[in-house]
Amino acid sequence: MRNRYKFLLGTALAAATAAFADLAGSYVVPLDDEAIRYATRPVDDPVERLIRKIARGEVKLEFDDAHGYLRSVLRALGIPVESQVLVFSKTSFQAALISPRRPRALYFNDASAVGSVHSSDLLEFASVDPKLGVIFYTLDQKKVDKPHFDRRDAACLQCHDSGGPTLGVPGLMVRSVFPDPSGMPVFQAGDFFTDQRSPLKERWGGWYVTGTHGEMTHMGNAVARDRDNPEKLEGSAGLNVTDLSRKFDTGAYLTPHSDIIALMTLEHQARMTNLMTRVGYETAITLEGQAAFNQAYHQPADELSEGARHRIDSAVEQLVEYMLFLDEAKLDGPIKGTSGFAEAFQKAGPRDRKGRSLRDFDLTQRMFRNPMSYMIYSEAFDGMPEAARGRIYRRLFDVLTEREKSPRYAKLSTEDRQAILEILRDTKKDLPEYWKASLADAR
Repeated sequence: MRNRYKFLLGTALAAATAAFADLAGSYVVPLDDEAIRYATRPVDDPVERLIRKIARGEVKLEFDDAHGYLRSVLRALGIPVESQVLVFSKTSFQAALISPRRPRALYFNDASAVGSVHSSDLLEFASVDPKLGVIFYTLDQKKVDKPHFDRRDAACLQCHDSGGPTLGVPGLMVRSVFPDPSGMPVFQAGDFFTDQRSPLKERWGGWYVTGTHGEMTHMGNAVARDRDNPEKLEGSAGLNVTDLSRKFDTGAYLTPHSDIIALMTLEHQARMTNLMTRVGYETAITLEGQAAFNQAYHQPADELSEGARHRIDSAVEQLVEYMLFLDEAKLDGPIKGTSGFAEAFQKAGPRDRKGRSLRDFDLTQRMFRNPMSYMIYSEAFDGMPEAARGRIYRRLFDVLTEREKSPRYAKLSTEDRQAILEILRDTKKDLPEYWKASLADAR
């Protein structure tokens, strides 16, 4: 019986390694796995911390008749109003309240997002726990002494935990659809789940977009009036829009904008968050399985099989490639926003001794001046298991110092690599000791 148990354990570990090799596949991580325990493990995300502060009387949310708790909760979570983006497609559990005349407003920072639907009695929250990923809540829009938050796993995970769009973990997504005049997606026309790799022409169907982008096209600000040919949206009328007042009552929202740069940032951040969560899950489940395997076979406790290493390394490599914007869609001209989001966003991050930041935008040929994700400073990044973060740091170091010769990274210029390396050395405090070597020595 003992040998049978060892055989089954070894077979399960090998099978799991193969199943998790491709993060973009259809595999959905079991949330009740002992290494995850999404529903039962204590959480520590920004919304949960706010809940505790309210309970202790340290924070009091203020209610106003126009927007309920929205302004107050954005201040409490440190989310800038300039981050507002507006989606009018019926792609939310509050779909009945959403339309082109009443878009849903989203606000976000690096760790949390808040959704507000006009005339709804709820605010929606997606908040990142450093180990568990995105946790979903709602807040009743009723004036009370201590506003009440509810965790909403059952409702939100129906869409926000899927094999492709969220990489099989509780996560975020930006979805581009072909909306009819009511905002209902024309499902037979298909859809796109977009991020930095997506060409602009596939982005933001069912969203409002304010900003200028030259001759480049996108799907925003337009509806499909011909259901037999839904891919034929309204066309150029939705492009280079800076004023949305003809489409809906912009005075009913905190700002009249749905900034194109904020949308691009949200797209990058959504997939980056999902990747960090998936890498964390991959590593935690692998280590848990390996520990049981080692115990059963009387192996050293810290032993990692070749299959287990491959499983972690494969996940890490996909994250590193995304962090470095390897497959980013090229911009064919300058992009400008309307809300002041870009200015507020760039002020928020750390700068190196030369004044450079990973939050500095380029927006002429690519999104960021220094192509390296600012999410490396996030709690989600720091919350990944050390076995994963150690590998990420090593891969980044090898790529940035040009020890890694793979053609996959040839897109990164020597100048970009050096700038990123120098910025991280000055601003990321937990880098391994080997990062401190001179650039010449590192090569």
